[in-house]
Amino acid sequence: MSRRGWFLFLAMGVIWGIPYLLIKVAVDELEPSTLVLARTALASALLLPLALARGALRDVVGAWRPLLAFAVIEIMLPWLLLGVAEQRLSSSLTGLLIASVPLVGAVLAVATRSEDRLDGRRVLGLLLGLAGVAGLVGFEVGDGDLGAVAALAVVAVCYATGPLILSRWLAHLPGLGVIAASLAVTAVAYLPVGLAQAPSTWPGTDVTLAVVGLAVICTAVAFLVFFALIAEVGPTRSTVITYVNPAVAVLLGVTLLDERFTLATAVGFVLILAGSVLATRRSPAAAATTEARDADVCVVAEP
Repeated sequence: MSRRGWFLFLAMGVIWGIPYLLIKVAVDELEPSTLVLARTALASALLLPLALARGALRDVVGAWRPLLAFAVIEIMLPWLLLGVAEQRLSSSLTGLLIASVPLVGAVLAVATRSEDRLDGRRVLGLLLGLAGVAGLVGFEVGDGDLGAVAALAVVAVCYATGPLILSRWLAHLPGLGVIAASLAVTAVAYLPVGLAQAPSTWPGTDVTLAVVGLAVICTAVAFLVFFALIAEVGPTRSTVITYVNPAVAVLLGVTLLDERFTLATAVGFVLILAGSVLATRRSPAAAATTEARDADVCVVAEP
């Protein structure tokens, strides 16, 4: 990997590890729907002019059905549920549980016949990952927080499903156009409820900065950097940042929000990480096929 590739890779590992911290700060004063509205409205305001200038929106309108499905499954629903979950759970635990997305993705890829069969290595990976999730839920989650865990389970399924929609029905479109349009559609959809649930007074400085950071750095800038990373190192290696983000989320949660880091947290993280690597590892032939097929499109779980 080139020096520029490593820089982009490290930047993305940090940028998409930050949102869990910022969401936790924001939902202290904002309802999740208001947070989604503010984040998507600001991010789309930044990305839409750029997409228009690059001609990335010309063909997007013609694919409005899969685009709408992608927006709902990749942004509208999971971003709302992340806010709901983080009203109850710590940012670090949320980041670790979302790290199970590659496990769900491996199952969906096989179920939809878009990937080769589950061999012994992949089954072992799934079992390890599930053991890690079970350990985190069993040791780190209280009885009153199971609803939040269920919300994160839906988020994981959504994040694993979104790329399948993208690769099957939207792969011929520019990634910038798809993301900008999806953010704009989400902002419009959340406008009524987001405004209705907005606080009567302007939120505190910490919350305001968290929202701006989510929209500008973790959404608008993040996607531009991610597209540059794909162009530099290819889509397959770009998805490795999925394994870096949870570590960043845990580090930030523990150091900045004084969240707990226990032995169960460490073991659960290792099991989920090892399971994800094994469950998503492809044979050389399958990897080459996927690299060629997804050369122009690649999206990972972006919180």
